[in-house]
Amino acid sequence: MAPILPRRLASASPSVHIEPVSDPTRPAADAFRPFDRRRHARNRARAAAGFAAHRFLFEAAGEGLADRLDDVTRRFPRALDLGCHDGTLGRLLAGRGGIDILIQSDLSESFARLAATDDRPALVADEEALPFAEGAFDLVLSNLSLHWVNDLPGSLLQIRRVLKPDGLFLASLFGADTLGELRTCLLEAESAIAGGAHMRIAPFADLRDAAGLLQRAGFALPVADSDLLTVTYADAFLLMADLRGMGEQSALADAPDRPATRRLFMEAARLYQERHADSDGRIRATFRIVCLTGWAPAENQQRPLRPGSAAARLANALGTVERPAGDKARPR
Repeated sequence: MAPILPRRLASASPSVHIEPVSDPTRPAADAFRPFDRRRHARNRARAAAGFAAHRFLFEAAGEGLADRLDDVTRRFPRALDLGCHDGTLGRLLAGRGGIDILIQSDLSESFARLAATDDRPALVADEEALPFAEGAFDLVLSNLSLHWVNDLPGSLLQIRRVLKPDGLFLASLFGADTLGELRTCLLEAESAIAGGAHMRIAPFADLRDAAGLLQRAGFALPVADSDLLTVTYADAFLLMADLRGMGEQSALADAPDRPATRRLFMEAARLYQERHADSDGRIRATFRIVCLTGWAPAENQQRPLRPGSAAARLANALGTVERPAGDKARPR
């Protein structure tokens, strides 16, 4: 871990201290780890220098997180941007949410150095082994980073631990359906060429499971929703170049023995053009952005009412007739 903290702010924020952790990229022997975190860190490091030309999805998702924060009528003096990339989210949050100190962290030192400013210090830290003290933050945000962790429930537990009671967690991550067109074309192309295929696009979390993961991690009032974005490209090669520029190329731990060949990519690009091109010849790429919202539990926190505890009937408020479940409405 290599802190990149300007001296002035390092001394100005003593309650946000760092605890030493063991190497988080060294997995336990019996752990199921679909992703190679070292490889993912290298992907991010290579992408850092040119990231500004490829960060449009991170800007769109970051705006969504900032808008959600604007809807909360309270202040969050100490905040953490987990997986900050080049500091895109930090720039979008300027003057919002009542944030006095924003600490940024990223798996890649190259990104952390890009993100660090006099007002927004940054450090290198892994989402799988957070080095922060319990209750260090009022707010934790993460913008399109958590879909690369091997144990998302475990990371969510750690995030809840570093939040103060009634602290807020806001995150975006890529969800199921993301890059579905490219996934299918690569699988079919490799199957036709080699008689078998390997997974080359990472799996993504399903929206139906996301709120459940928050609840499992102990968050109160968990909410998960999603937006579907469609981006068009001249061809599949430009899409793949964009993914490399984002640091989002494959980092699967179970990498195929044989490397991808030019023939494979040419065939996948042909299938992509044939099946997913618009009338102008541009191909479509789908990105589903899942947003997670949860609160660290607190004694005085608002809680949902127990089923059946309402003081008034919804039917009365709507001026209609209440019927047992399964009954069909009769025509008037």
